[in-house]
Amino acid sequence: MPVFRTAFNGYAVKFSPFVETRLAVATAQNFGIIGNGRQHVLELTPNGIIEVCAFDSADGLYDCTWSEANENLVVSASGDGSVKIWDTALPPVANPIRSLEEHAREVYSVDWNLVRKDCFLSGSWDDTIRLWTIDRPQSMRLFKEHTYCIYAAVWNPRHADVFASASGDCTVRVWDVREPNATIIIPAHEHEILSCDWNKYNDCMLVTGAVDKLIKVWDIRTYRTPMTVLEGHTYAIRRVKFSPHQESLIASCSYDMTTCMWDYRAPEDALLARYDHHTEFAVGIDISVLVEGLLASTGWDETVYVWQHGMDPRAS
Repeated sequence: MPVFRTAFNGYAVKFSPFVETRLAVATAQNFGIIGNGRQHVLELTPNGIIEVCAFDSADGLYDCTWSEANENLVVSASGDGSVKIWDTALPPVANPIRSLEEHAREVYSVDWNLVRKDCFLSGSWDDTIRLWTIDRPQSMRLFKEHTYCIYAAVWNPRHADVFASASGDCTVRVWDVREPNATIIIPAHEHEILSCDWNKYNDCMLVTGAVDKLIKVWDIRTYRTPMTVLEGHTYAIRRVKFSPHQESLIASCSYDMTTCMWDYRAPEDALLARYDHHTEFAVGIDISVLVEGLLASTGWDETVYVWQHGMDPRAS
């Protein structure tokens, strides 16, 4: 598979839930410390990865998510505290179609509801999570219990009202939007938790990745101890992602510049593959819902790779 080179440092990559050849990539200038951002929409073609469109922002973009209801809409998490909504069917000058500006600090996570399909979450370094719908300019709900930065807020793939959040306060919290407070609090790691994701086949199973270089798999019904601990990364783990095709597979990416594929049911030999194609921090990873085994990653080396699990990402 070919490589696409971005102008800025890659932060997040997401496959489209509608078009198997399309993906969105959020990027930030100067490693996200200062400068602009750009939301790319890319297409896989027989001749390589081409850019369908790109939208510039005044601040770095740290995450992105596709709408589950409209194949043209992409939401970005911005360093200026805003949430940007882009319409790929409209020219760049008509975008963003909305800028939601309620967070007080950097927005680091956005995730669209897979079940209800009419709302999405934003998680911020202001320690809060907000619930939005596409047709309202104000957020519907504020979730404020974490005591430090929110790094991820992710919807449960089977329950329309349930999501999990990962924070620098070393906890993962499970929320039900119908309840006033978090329903479960898991002291999951001894260091900042940078990522979490739900199992697509077991709605009680979560995976977390943290600064302690550990990946932990949890059953939220018996969360006193993790089901499995996966070791192998040598620096902080930036993102973890359960496979949408096989229940026990987990993808991860790390500041050790590698992306890995794991089988948590085989703890003695859980590491299935380690990919070292990035030359800087690997901070974005995704697995296609529409094409089994298709992976995408992005990193601070200003590259986006798409490849089939088991193949060399650098092989064209």
